[in-house]
Amino acid sequence: MSKMRIHEYAKEHNTTSKDVIEKLKSMNITVNNHMSVIDDQAMAKLNNNSKQSKKGSDKNSMENKNNRNNPKANANQKNSKSAPNNRRGGRRPNRRGKGQPPKNTAAPRRLPSKVTFIGSLTVGQLAEKLGKDASELIKKLMGLGVMATINQELDKDTMELICDDYGVKVEEEELFEVTDLDNYTSEDEEGKLVERPAVVTIMGHVDHGKTTLLDGIRDTKVTQGEAGGITQHIGAYQIEENNKKITFLDTPGHAAFTTMRARGAKVTDITVLVVAADDGVMPQTVEAINHAKAAEVPIIVAVNKMDKEGANPDRVMQELTEYELVSEEWGGDTIFVNLSAIKREGIDNLLETILLISEVEEFKANPDKLATGTVIEAQLDKGRGPVATLLVQEGTLKVGDPVVVGNTFGRVRAMVNDLGKRVDAAAPSTPVEVTGLSDVPQAGDRFVAFEDEKTARQVGEARNQQQIEAQRKESSKMNLDDLFDKIQQGDVKDINVIVKADVQGSVEALAGSLQKIEVEGVKINIIHTAVGAITESDIILASASNAIIIGFNVRPDSNAKKVAESEQVEIRLHRVIYTAIEEIEAAMKGMLDPVYEEKVIGQAEVRETFKVSKVGTIAGSYVTEGKITRNSGVRVIRDGIVVFEGEVDTLKRFKDDAKEVAKGYECGITLAKFNDVKEGDIIEAFIMEEVKPK
Repeated sequence: MSKMRIHEYAKEHNTTSKDVIEKLKSMNITVNNHMSVIDDQAMAKLNNNSKQSKKGSDKNSMENKNNRNNPKANANQKNSKSAPNNRRGGRRPNRRGKGQPPKNTAAPRRLPSKVTFIGSLTVGQLAEKLGKDASELIKKLMGLGVMATINQELDKDTMELICDDYGVKVEEEELFEVTDLDNYTSEDEEGKLVERPAVVTIMGHVDHGKTTLLDGIRDTKVTQGEAGGITQHIGAYQIEENNKKITFLDTPGHAAFTTMRARGAKVTDITVLVVAADDGVMPQTVEAINHAKAAEVPIIVAVNKMDKEGANPDRVMQELTEYELVSEEWGGDTIFVNLSAIKREGIDNLLETILLISEVEEFKANPDKLATGTVIEAQLDKGRGPVATLLVQEGTLKVGDPVVVGNTFGRVRAMVNDLGKRVDAAAPSTPVEVTGLSDVPQAGDRFVAFEDEKTARQVGEARNQQQIEAQRKESSKMNLDDLFDKIQQGDVKDINVIVKADVQGSVEALAGSLQKIEVEGVKINIIHTAVGAITESDIILASASNAIIIGFNVRPDSNAKKVAESEQVEIRLHRVIYTAIEEIEAAMKGMLDPVYEEKVIGQAEVRETFKVSKVGTIAGSYVTEGKITRNSGVRVIRDGIVVFEGEVDTLKRFKDDAKEVAKGYECGITLAKFNDVKEGDIIEAFIMEEVKPK
C-alpha cells in the first residue's frame, strides 16, 4: 500500500496543491495542508474525479471551436473580462463564474394590493414597498412639482397620488401609543354612572372677596395665612350642604395667575363669578368670563360686598350684559346672587343655587373603576418628597394604587383630604393630597391609575423620555424668521433669570408673567425654573450664566448665601407675586429707584419651645449668625420656606428684657401674632435701610 504527499501528487498530475485539498475536502477526506499524506484509496478517488472534470473541459473546448466559427460569439468572447485567465485551462473562470449572478434574469416584482405605513414614509421606503426604483418615484414627484430626495418624508396625500398611478391603495396603520393616557380609559355604560358632587370654581378680580366667600362657606380663615390677603395657590375644598357634597376650587385673582385660573376652569362643572358691588367689572373679571365660556360651563354671578355704602348691584348687571351675561330678572338665563361674604349674608342662597344647577345638569361618574383626574397643585416637600393635590374625576383612587401623573409615576403611599385627615379612598369629585410620586408633576397634568406597578412604570418612563426628546427638538429648531430676528436684535440685551417658588403653579405663573414683559431693547431669558428652596447649584448656575435669582416664598440656605456672596449673584426674594413682576419691569425700563433695602442682620435657631398661658409660645433660641434686635423685622423659615413674616414681640435673656442678643448667646423670643413656632425653625432678623438714589 503506497502513500504520497499532496504536493507530490499535485506535481505529478500537473495541478495545484490547493485544488487537490479542495477536492479531498469535497469527498469528506480530512487533510491539514500540502504536506499531508494520502493513501491509494484517496488517490483513486482523486483520479476518478479528474477524469470527470477532463470530460467537462473537452466539452468546453468544442464549444470554443464553434464560437470561433460564429463571429458574434467571437466578439462577445473578446469583450469578456475572463479571457486573460484562460492560460490555466479555464478552471478559474469556471470557478468564479459560479458565484456571479446572471444579468437581467430576475423577474420584475409584482405590485402589492396596498401599502401600509405608520406616521410617514420616505421616498426610498415607498419605492421599496412598491418594488420600484427610487429614481422613478422622484421623476413622478418632479412631475407633480415636488423636488424630493430619496430620504425626504412624504405626507399621506402625496403617497396616495403616487400609489394611484400604480393602482395601489394606501392605508395608515393605527399604532397603540403607549404614552397616550386616553388609551387606558374607556367610556362608561349609562347603568354604571352614579351622581357625583359638582366641582365649582370661584373666579373673579383681585380683592373682590373670593377667598372670604370660601371662608364663609367653610367657616375657616384662609385669608389670614395669605401674604397681602391675596390667595397665592389653588386650594381645593369640599363641603356638605343638605346632605349633598360640593367641591370648591379657589383660583387666585391676580392677573399673574392666568395660567392657574385657566387650569381651574378645565376641571370645573360650575363657575361662580365674584364681582364686587362697589367696584364693578374689572380686567380679571373679563378674563374669568372668557375662561368659563371656553370651558362651556354654567356661570353664577355672585355680587359681593353688598354691605358697603357704595354697593350698586344694578351697575354690575348692566356692565355684565356687554359680555352676554344677562340676569334672569332682565329676561336672561344667568343667575345673580347678592351676598356679603364678610357678614355671611346670602351664602345659603348661593349654595342652594349651586345644588339646583347640579340637579339640572346631572353630573355623574362611575366610581367602580380605576381612577383618572387632574393635578390641581404640586410641590416638593423636604420631609415627604413630591406632593401633589389631585382632583379625582372618574373612578376611585385608593392607597397603594400605581399611578401615572403627567410625566411621572409612583404608588399612592398616603392620601390626605382637605381637612388634613388621612383617607384610604377618594371617590369622584374629591380633592386629595397624595405622596409617593417619583417627581413633582406639572400643575394641570392628567393622572391615570393602573392595575399593576410594572405598566405604570413603563408608561411613566416612556412619557418622561418623550418629554425630554420634545424639549431637545424644540431647542434645536431654527427657521429663517428666527435667524433674521436674531440678526436684527444684535444690540438686544438678555436678562437671564432663575425662578424658584414653593409650589409648581406659582413657578408657572411667575415665569409666564415675566416672559410677557415687553421692553424695547431688553429680553428676559428664563434659564431654569424649579420648586423648593434656593440651593448652591442654583447659585452656581446663576454665576455661570450671569443670571438673577427670583425666589417666591422660598429662602436660600446658609451655604447658598455664602456662595452667592462669594460669586456676587443677586437674589431677589418676594412673597407677593406682582411686586416681583413690577420690580423686574422697572429694572428693565431703567426706572428702578430703591428707597429701602432689606439687610439681614442675624439668624437664630429654635432649639426648644415653651407654651405659656396669656403669653403664647416662647421660642428658646440660639443665635447662630449676626444678632437679633428687639426692633427688627423677623421671618420664620421652615425647611427653606417662609411660614411667617412679622415683628418681634419680646426678646429676653433669662428673665431680663434685651435690646439685642449677639451670636453665640441663647435667648427667648416671642413673635407678634404668631405662635406656631417649632423646634428646628430658623428665625431670620432683618432691618430696612434707606438707600440713597444713585
